[in-house]
Amino acid sequence: MTELATRAQTFGLVAEGVATGLSAPWRLYLARGCRYLSLTVGDRAEWDAWRAHLGCPEVSVRVYDAGGEIRRVSVAEVVVDGCRISVELVEEVGTGDLERLLTTDHLAEPEER
Repeated sequence: MTELATRAQTFGLVAEGVATGLSAPWRLYLARGCRYLSLTVGDRAEWDAWRAHLGCPEVSVRVYDAGGEIRRVSVAEVVVDGCRISVELVEEVGTGDLERLLTTDHLAEPEER
Protein backbone atom coordinates (compact mmCIF):
# COMPACT_ATOMS: atom_id res chain seq x y z
CA MET A 1 0.00 0.00 0.00
CA THR A 2 1.46 3.39 -0.92
CA GLU A 3 1.69 6.29 1.52
CA LEU A 4 -1.05 8.13 -0.36
CA ALA A 5 -3.41 5.16 -0.10
CA THR A 6 -2.61 4.82 3.60
CA ARG A 7 -3.28 8.52 4.19
CA ALA A 8 -6.56 8.35 2.27
CA GLN A 9 -7.60 5.23 4.13
CA THR A 10 -6.81 6.66 7.56
CA PHE A 11 -8.63 9.91 6.85
CA GLY A 12 -11.49 7.77 5.53
CA LEU A 13 -11.70 5.97 8.89
CA VAL A 14 -12.00 9.33 10.66
CA ALA A 15 -14.58 10.60 8.18
CA GLU A 16 -16.59 7.38 8.65
CA GLY A 17 -16.62 7.85 12.40
CA VAL A 18 -17.76 11.46 12.16
CA ALA A 19 -20.44 10.46 9.63
CA THR A 20 -21.82 7.90 12.10
CA GLY A 21 -22.22 10.61 14.75
CA LEU A 22 -18.92 10.54 16.62
CA SER A 23 -17.50 13.90 17.65
CA ALA A 24 -14.64 15.04 15.46
CA PRO A 25 -11.28 14.75 17.21
CA TRP A 26 -9.99 18.12 18.39
CA ARG A 27 -6.51 17.21 17.18
CA LEU A 28 -5.53 14.91 14.36
CA TYR A 29 -1.93 14.06 13.62
CA LEU A 30 -0.85 11.99 10.64
CA ALA A 31 2.90 11.44 10.52
CA ARG A 32 4.52 12.14 7.19
CA GLY A 33 6.48 9.25 5.74
CA CYS A 34 5.33 6.64 8.24
CA ARG A 35 2.16 4.86 9.04
CA TYR A 36 0.91 6.52 12.19
CA LEU A 37 -2.32 8.41 12.91
CA SER A 38 -3.10 9.98 16.28
CA LEU A 39 -6.54 11.27 17.28
CA THR A 40 -6.92 13.38 20.42
CA VAL A 41 -10.44 13.65 21.82
CA GLY A 42 -12.02 15.89 24.43
CA ASP A 43 -13.61 13.58 26.98
CA ARG A 44 -13.98 10.00 28.18
CA ALA A 45 -17.23 9.37 26.27
CA GLU A 46 -15.61 10.43 22.97
CA TRP A 47 -12.56 8.31 23.78
CA ASP A 48 -14.72 5.24 24.42
CA ALA A 49 -16.76 5.87 21.25
CA TRP A 50 -13.66 6.19 19.04
CA ARG A 51 -12.11 3.09 20.66
CA ALA A 52 -15.24 1.11 19.85
CA HIS A 53 -15.45 2.49 16.30
CA LEU A 54 -11.82 1.61 15.53
CA GLY A 55 -11.78 -1.63 17.51
CA CYS A 56 -8.83 -0.58 19.70
CA PRO A 57 -8.04 -3.54 21.99
CA GLU A 58 -4.87 -2.11 23.59
CA VAL A 59 -5.16 0.52 26.30
CA SER A 60 -2.49 2.24 28.38
CA VAL A 61 -2.92 4.86 31.08
CA ARG A 62 -0.18 7.16 32.37
CA VAL A 63 -0.46 9.66 35.21
CA TYR A 64 2.12 12.45 35.60
CA ASP A 65 2.75 15.83 37.19
CA ALA A 66 2.77 18.67 34.65
CA GLY A 67 4.12 21.63 36.58
CA GLY A 68 1.77 21.33 39.54
CA GLU A 69 -1.16 19.94 37.56
CA ILE A 70 -1.76 16.20 37.61
CA ARG A 71 -2.71 14.74 34.23
CA ARG A 72 -3.92 11.32 33.17
CA VAL A 73 -3.23 10.27 29.59
CA SER A 74 -5.29 7.37 28.26
CA VAL A 75 -4.19 5.86 24.95
CA ALA A 76 -5.83 3.11 22.91
CA GLU A 77 -4.08 1.73 19.83
CA VAL A 78 -4.87 -0.53 16.92
CA VAL A 79 -3.06 -1.43 13.69
CA VAL A 80 -5.20 -1.28 10.54
CA ASP A 81 -3.59 -2.40 7.28
CA GLY A 82 -0.12 -1.63 8.62
CA CYS A 83 -1.08 1.82 9.94
CA ARG A 84 -0.89 2.31 13.72
CA ILE A 85 -3.83 4.38 14.94
CA SER A 86 -4.00 5.78 18.47
CA VAL A 87 -6.84 7.53 20.25
CA GLU A 88 -5.62 9.75 23.08
CA LEU A 89 -7.38 11.52 25.94
CA VAL A 90 -5.57 13.94 28.27
CA GLU A 91 -7.43 14.78 31.48
CA GLU A 92 -6.51 16.92 34.46
CA VAL A 93 -7.18 15.00 37.65
CA GLY A 94 -7.34 15.97 41.30
CA THR A 95 -5.85 14.25 44.31
CA GLY A 96 -9.21 12.57 44.98
CA ASP A 97 -8.95 10.90 41.58
CA LEU A 98 -5.45 9.66 42.44
CA GLU A 99 -6.63 8.21 45.74
CA ARG A 100 -9.36 6.38 43.85
CA LEU A 101 -6.79 4.98 41.41
CA LEU A 102 -4.69 3.65 44.29
CA THR A 103 -7.50 1.71 45.99
CA THR A 104 -7.86 -1.97 45.19
CA ASP A 105 -11.59 -1.75 44.53
CA HIS A 106 -11.43 1.28 42.21
CA LEU A 107 -14.05 -0.24 39.89
CA ALA A 108 -16.69 -0.29 42.61
CA GLU A 109 -19.20 2.52 42.81
CA PRO A 110 -18.51 5.07 45.61
CA GLU A 111 -21.54 3.96 47.61
CA GLU A 112 -20.31 0.33 47.48
CA ARG A 113 -17.04 1.14 49.33
